[in-house]
Amino acid sequence: MKYTIHELILFAVKQAHACLFGGFLLAIMLVTRYWYPIDFLHRYDFIFIAAIVFQLFLLIFKLETIKEAIVIIVFHLVATVMELFKTSDAIGSWSYPEAYVFGVGNVPLFTGFMYSAVGSYIARVWRIFEFRYENYPNKRWTIILVIGIYVNFFSHHFIADFRWLLLFITGWLFFNTKIHFKIIKTYRNMPLLLGWFLVAIFIWIAENLATYANIWIYPNQTNGWELVPLAKLSSWYLLMLLSFVLVSLINEVRDYSKPKNEQ
Repeated sequence: MKYTIHELILFAVKQAHACLFGGFLLAIMLVTRYWYPIDFLHRYDFIFIAAIVFQLFLLIFKLETIKEAIVIIVFHLVATVMELFKTSDAIGSWSYPEAYVFGVGNVPLFTGFMYSAVGSYIARVWRIFEFRYENYPNKRWTIILVIGIYVNFFSHHFIADFRWLLLFITGWLFFNTKIHFKIIKTYRNMPLLLGWFLVAIFIWIAENLATYANIWIYPNQTNGWELVPLAKLSSWYLLMLLSFVLVSLINEVRDYSKPKNEQ
């Protein structure tokens, strides 16, 4: 019992360490929502600069690896393209209500870091818990799947929304996949599909906090904040999968059934 409690505490600590960048961003957003005394710098621009400075801090003090920093850059680029489309005047899926200087079109540049925080978390938790996998599908199929997911984020505005088909394919492809993670010495495991769902719930909670902090708003929140619908979980679940597969391209997908020296 004592060992189990110790393991649970260490699990929480390691998770918090993996969430370092995302936690920092969310804290900055919430604090500046109620207290922001800098008159000469827009709040959004301050968040952008703070994110860059914090990234440099993590790298300098070796709290983040170069590989993880590359993941953040890639996610920033991929996310900014999607943000430009989603916030365009013709689409208007959501908007950023405050002023900024550092931005492109309707998108302040700090927004890419919000998606990068998800990629950063996955890359860090992968390393910290020494992930290994059981029945992981062929990478080729996972790449094809996430390309379809990314395209659907754009195309569903013009043709049918295939998210439920994509979720079905995801379930079929990863149904038997288990993720093994080491907290202290012993490997624990859970279905990978369940792991993604749990992370998606935490992202949905963070999204509610961010919209409450006026970081971005959906059309139904223009006249006052409302809880983000639970239906958004499907989008975050697919984003989780997209993020995970992108990270898998630079991280080794180790087979749990094989000794480490055979991989």
